[in-house]
Amino acid sequence: MSIRRLRPITPGSRFFDIPDFRAEGLWRGKPEKKLLEPKKKIDGRNNQGRITVRFRGGGHKRRYRIIDFKRNKIGVPARVVSIQYDPNRTARIALLNYADGEKRYILAPDGLKPGMTVLSSRYADITVGNSLRLRFIPVGTLIHNIELKVGKWGQLVRAAGTAAQLMAKDQDYAQVRLPSGEVRLIHLDCRATIGQVSNIQHDRVSLGKAGRSRWLGRRPHNRGVSMNPVDHPLGGGEGKSKGGRHPCSPWGQLAKGLKTRNNKRTDKFIIKRRG
Repeated sequence: MSIRRLRPITPGSRFFDIPDFRAEGLWRGKPEKKLLEPKKKIDGRNNQGRITVRFRGGGHKRRYRIIDFKRNKIGVPARVVSIQYDPNRTARIALLNYADGEKRYILAPDGLKPGMTVLSSRYADITVGNSLRLRFIPVGTLIHNIELKVGKWGQLVRAAGTAAQLMAKDQDYAQVRLPSGEVRLIHLDCRATIGQVSNIQHDRVSLGKAGRSRWLGRRPHNRGVSMNPVDHPLGGGEGKSKGGRHPCSPWGQLAKGLKTRNNKRTDKFIIKRRG
């Protein structure tokens, strides 16, 4: 991926750094119609219509691309037709055309190009885009789209530019170092895809103006210290005050480093906590 910087001929374009889709070679046509679904906007509301995530709403209309996170078409080779933009995720997606005629979308790893062939099999080569069980992947390999439960679907390491590393194998479990630095035990029969997720320079994108954030469905985020005391624990004071207490949410939940994980059922699978 490459970043395109615009000439500052308007205030909005002065800090506008966007992906260069042409340099990436992304597909410029329409997405595969049979792999699209309607995507209803929820705008941060739960099933009762109450706001559970603040500062969401609006944004451009989207259609959901059905992604094959399972990679369960075993032994059938697939040719990469195109690499496409997906408005619902930070990573790029790849359209596969299987030998039996079926088409599917997968997460595109970095380095995958149109015309290449990918395969889901225990006998597949250790090359980008191929999917294998962890027991057949060599130690030290970079992987993504990792299953947590055997046969479910890939749940870990799916964001742009991320990759996990297979550290060791012991009996029925593998030690996998996740992008957060956490080392976790995952069953050797869980599947993973070889390579690093595409769009590795996603963190260099600069929206440039507030309007582009609105296009993405993000409403203005106002700070707690700018509110009144009735609205936020950090609110109130004369002029620009510092809040007077530890950073927290409007409901008193401490921020900036408080550990909130509470799942004793899976504590035994964590070898090393994230930093």
